[in-house]
Amino acid sequence: MKEKETRFYNVLFPLWLLIWIPSYLWLFLIPANYIVDRFVLYFSLRLEERNAFCKKHTWKVCLMGFLADFMGSLFLFGVLLLSGENYELANGISFDPFKDILSFLIVVFAIIFSAFIIYLGDKKILEKAGLNKEDAKRSALFMAILTAPYLFLFPSKFLYR
Repeated sequence: MKEKETRFYNVLFPLWLLIWIPSYLWLFLIPANYIVDRFVLYFSLRLEERNAFCKKHTWKVCLMGFLADFMGSLFLFGVLLLSGENYELANGISFDPFKDILSFLIVVFAIIFSAFIIYLGDKKILEKAGLNKEDAKRSALFMAILTAPYLFLFPSKFLYR
């Protein structure tokens, strides 16, 4: 008996889904994310020894950012699965969040959700690292606002033209 072969042709992924797939893109994303996180953390701190603090703790903040990005993309993926036969909604979330207001609001919610995870995680990391509660909240808020995954809003349709 001959086995049935399955092939996928022209599979299109939303940009935010590509972070789930290990690729050479990660060789760029990880260092770029680390540099951005280090820069934001450095300028959000009110310490004398900011450089030493950043050198020791930026990698933890960077990992939290990746976790938050994965959680936000997992939320978007879940909405896609639940959208069922609603092709317009799925297409809007996946390829053009500016297509309609519902798609836009869902993607913005995913960004806010990720930013909230960044804030909570970074606040905990920074408090454990020795910052007082006020400074930890301040830096975590800067990190959440400036490093949220705004790339979720990028219309992936531009990649496939």
